[in-house]
Amino acid sequence: MGFAPEGIRLIASGLAAAAAGTVLLVWHRWAGLPVIFLGLFFSAFSAYFFRDPERDRVFAPGEIACPADGTVMSVKNEGAPGITVVRIFLSVLNVHVQRSPMEGKVEKTKYTKGTFAIAYKPEASTNERNLIRIAGEYGRFVEVEQITGSIARRIACYVKEGQALKISERVGMIYFGSQVAVYLPDTARVLVKPGDKVAGAETVLGLW
Repeated sequence: MGFAPEGIRLIASGLAAAAAGTVLLVWHRWAGLPVIFLGLFFSAFSAYFFRDPERDRVFAPGEIACPADGTVMSVKNEGAPGITVVRIFLSVLNVHVQRSPMEGKVEKTKYTKGTFAIAYKPEASTNERNLIRIAGEYGRFVEVEQITGSIARRIACYVKEGQALKISERVGMIYFGSQVAVYLPDTARVLVKPGDKVAGAETVLGLW
């Protein structure tokens, strides 16, 4: 079990606070206990939230990997001709690292400022977001959109335009409750449905 880079500093900060509380405990007896408790709690929560487990599933040719852990909110066309959108809600308990659904090359990344609605509501589609378009062989493509929620409002993108990716390779992370939207051409057959629990780099999202 590893940790996302963004979380290591927070884990260390919590441990440092707990250490300071221990010193305070020596000099002021019980006064250091709340500091120790809060430091350890913060460190433990950060370690849990920023966990980045290894995923070693081998996908068969033609399979599309799910890019995120969470619950499928919707699977539908949202107005763009020939495009199916799969929306996945990530609760604070889910792993928040995103992965590539396919092997290919990053064709573009696009960051867009927006609102900060609750991630599981329809209006979250206009939240602050980052779009990663990945193009592969035979004209295939997938777009993974990282969307913020209403609490923590930060997106980390690990990839850049022109970068080659393997299927399931890490592409980014969203802080706390959030949403991931996956845009697929209608030539792909989606295998998940609303309400399904999915796992990044483990669940087969669809087939080409």
